[in-house]
Amino acid sequence: MNWVRAGHATEEHPHGADRLCAAGDRVYSRAVRRGRVPRADADAVPCLVELALLHPDPDDMGWLVPTSPQEVMTRLLRGVHAEVSASQARMGAAVDAVEWYAGLGGSPEPRSAESTAIRVLDGLSRIRAAIDEATDRCTTEVLTVQPGGIRREDELREGLHRAQAMCRRGVRMRDLYTHVARHGQGLHNYMELMGESAEARTLDEVVERLIVFDRAVAFIPANTDRTMALEIRHPALVEYLVTVFERLWRLGIPLAAPLPATGIAGITHRERSIAALLAEGHQDAVVAERLGISVRTCRAHIARLSERLGAASRTQLGVRIAEVGLDGPPRSAAPDDLPALPSPAPAPTVPLPAPESPTAR
Repeated sequence: MNWVRAGHATEEHPHGADRLCAAGDRVYSRAVRRGRVPRADADAVPCLVELALLHPDPDDMGWLVPTSPQEVMTRLLRGVHAEVSASQARMGAAVDAVEWYAGLGGSPEPRSAESTAIRVLDGLSRIRAAIDEATDRCTTEVLTVQPGGIRREDELREGLHRAQAMCRRGVRMRDLYTHVARHGQGLHNYMELMGESAEARTLDEVVERLIVFDRAVAFIPANTDRTMALEIRHPALVEYLVTVFERLWRLGIPLAAPLPATGIAGITHRERSIAALLAEGHQDAVVAERLGISVRTCRAHIARLSERLGAASRTQLGVRIAEVGLDGPPRSAAPDDLPALPSPAPAPTVPLPAPESPTAR
């Protein structure tokens, strides 16, 4: 996907980056001269944002900063070569347009996209385009953190051809998932197809989504619905994110290995994780989100915990969780030394909050 679509046109703005409309010309010229413009100035010229000539200021989302004319020229020519190779006249027009805008801002030092420390990517299409470009340039290593639950097979298939292409270039991949992802057969099939070039580990919970290419460029979400992202090239920030990944990686359990015993007879690994988060005071929805399961599934496990621990209320459940040691990391114990659980009370009634719409993960 090209970063700038030279042939992009709408009914109101039938042009590309090489032939701006009069209103777009004025706003972009002002942005080049001043270094940025208020976001409201671009409301009447959505073409500038659509063509990625203006993008959000990382330091203040109320402002838009211009993409440097030199970068516009480089990107635009790349798109023109790929999509309009038969039209030499169009290429000349693109160069003329960019050189005109370059002259408005004096003679600043050229700044390529690779030298930009932090870039805000607004919209899923721009996020995909930036990640696709980083994928194509990757030569050694990809590190990813994938929160949530079971991975959808169509999503795994969509990225398989790119991943295999990287494998053929000698790129190695390491992926971190939540333990819930183990229950999806699609992930196991995907890792089998990737062979020794990819390795996956799982944890009870992981940080937000993270992708790092060659320890040089990283991508993280910039808002809660992941329609905006940050492309980070600052060496110190990228190194920090890699350090976070490596520490989580050491704690992770290989996908092919079984999960360790919980240390409490009759309690599953997932139930231990839920108990520990409940002991910290988290609500059901937060527990479900952090472990990558639905709220409905989370509440079913809580009900089972209450039954196994003989708790008839949430307050009593909290007490029993602490008494049997489910509020912290597993204790080393031989099978005969595992704490004995009380016999379940006959059909205990466990008060639960009003049901919410479950979020499929």
